[in-house]
Amino acid sequence: MGHSAEDSSRATEASTSTFTMDSRASRFTVKAFATGLLSALGHSPTFGIRDFSGEVLFEPDRLKASHFKLAIKSSSLSVIDDISDKDRREIEDIMRRDVLETAKYPEISYQAAEISVESLEGTLYSVVLHGALDLHGVAGSVLIKAKIAVMGDMLRASGEFPIFQSDFNIKPVSVAGGAIKIKDELKCAFEIVARK
Repeated sequence: MGHSAEDSSRATEASTSTFTMDSRASRFTVKAFATGLLSALGHSPTFGIRDFSGEVLFEPDRLKASHFKLAIKSSSLSVIDDISDKDRREIEDIMRRDVLETAKYPEISYQAAEISVESLEGTLYSVVLHGALDLHGVAGSVLIKAKIAVMGDMLRASGEFPIFQSDFNIKPVSVAGGAIKIKDELKCAFEIVARK
């Protein structure tokens, strides 16, 4: 007996796995780099992203991934360095008010329509995402490379990628009267846990 169309669509559903991100079990950071006269004083802050959500459709058996989306609440970035409360507040205020303009642009999003998957060994995969990052009211193309490990109903993705503030109409800020400036390039790093 042949399979009906309903049987084949059920089989496709079974092999399709949507993984939803678990932000509490994940880690996502953005590192800024200082330049200028006083940059040796260590004003190269690292920000942690606390409030984000997203999902990816990943089919390891078919080496296929699609429908990756990520949404970040821009006001949820906070300094994770060991600095004084006064410095932390000042840096976070400048970042929210002058850099991200969180009142005007409350969300940062990334969507990838094109994802290539390569099998490494066992349940380990290498993926490349070609997607659009919507940041500060500008949509820019960003390529992200990641390693993915699949453990049953859990997926763990890790990697890092650069972004340039000037690509998103963000003027790198300076503090201490211009003695410390933040470089254009930011380094984003992530270790994301997602579950079925």
